Amino acid sequence: MRAIDAGLLICHECHQLNPQQPDSRKQFCTRCGGRLHARRPNSLVRTWALLLTAAVLYIPANLLPIMTVNSLGKGQSDTIMSGVIELVNYGMLPIAAVVFIASILVPTFKLVGIALLLYSVQRHQPMSARQRILMYRFIEWIGRWSMLDIFVIAILVAVVNFGSLASIEPGYGATAFASVVVLTMLAALTFDPRLIWDNTNSDDDHE
Repeated sequence: MRAIDAGLLICHECHQLNPQQPDSRKQFCTRCGGRLHARRPNSLVRTWALLLTAAVLYIPANLLPIMTVNSLGKGQSDTIMSGVIELVNYGMLPIAAVVFIASILVPTFKLVGIALLLYSVQRHQPMSARQRILMYRFIEWIGRWSMLDIFVIAILVAVVNFGSLASIEPGYGATAFASVVVLTMLAALTFDPRLIWDNTNSDDDHE
């Protein structure tokens, strides 16, 4: 049985259980005074908005240079994929694999995974609640590794700086990629996982 079926509302701030007052339009937590909602307001709409914005920014994140290496007065710009290819050519396969997984696979899995999760909840697709919650937890888990290549670039910028001999500068692709990571993280946080169980146990949508 869900808390809402028992006439209880959970505070999103302090997690206090509060008895629901059907006659009241606005209800506040008895402990912290926070506004109470049966489900996060406009959870699906906000998650879709963040997800679509991230998907749009994912294009320049892969097409624009993520960093520029200046050596002896000459500059060479690399996108994410060209950087992976260069690492492979130099024999740095482990680093190339890490960058490829963190920069290509992880964001793609997050974008596709969140989209499938939202679509299955909205359209009542034949996917069990357990499968949906496992997908949600997997999306949250892989999101922790999304900023790995940005971290590597930050280290390179700080360490590889020899004045006019050699330097590394982050490109516009790094900014776009960082925005994609932040937006997908916010999309995962905005999504209310309780909608998964609502969708399974009843025909009502709590958007």
